[in-house]
Amino acid sequence: MDRRHFLSAAALFMLVPARVARAAATQGARQASAADIQRRWREFLAPQADIAPDAKPVSIARAEWRTRLPADSYAVLFEEDTEPPLSSPLNLEHRPGVFVCRACRLPLFSSEMKFESGTGWPSFFTSIPAHLATRTDYKLILPRTEYHCVRCGGHQGHVFGDGPEPTGERWCNNGAALAFIPLRATR
Repeated sequence: MDRRHFLSAAALFMLVPARVARAAATQGARQASAADIQRRWREFLAPQADIAPDAKPVSIARAEWRTRLPADSYAVLFEEDTEPPLSSPLNLEHRPGVFVCRACRLPLFSSEMKFESGTGWPSFFTSIPAHLATRTDYKLILPRTEYHCVRCGGHQGHVFGDGPEPTGERWCNNGAALAFIPLRATR
């Protein structure tokens, strides 16, 4: 991450708690529990959706990922870069569907899990169980919880404790690390 992007991100992080609280208040109380939403993500898959069938780890060389992915996605997923805030079109994605890992297509979040955090990155209040793994990151000196796709190991983002109910979590994801599959067509 270059200095300009770092300073932009640092300025946004100072505003995050107030923006998240405001966004959560305007969205109202969520009717379903996080567990209900986590169970229903399959309902949102499009017919013939291009997804990974399971979370079984894949072993693909970094050089191969580099040829398969756009440069910005590769940098985020496998070099743990951060995209500039407000740069992802997924910030404005509000259709029903599923957000999958850009590299291996493992479903990570459903649209029901997404909320507007005002941070400049797609944010979710929970994730699909067992599809993300966390670890502590000290890159900005203070510890943060970083998360990765369990299937390909690709870096997705960081989880913070300033999200809306029902979990109070904010899974702040790089849009370049995700792809979106819209809701299946009803007949």
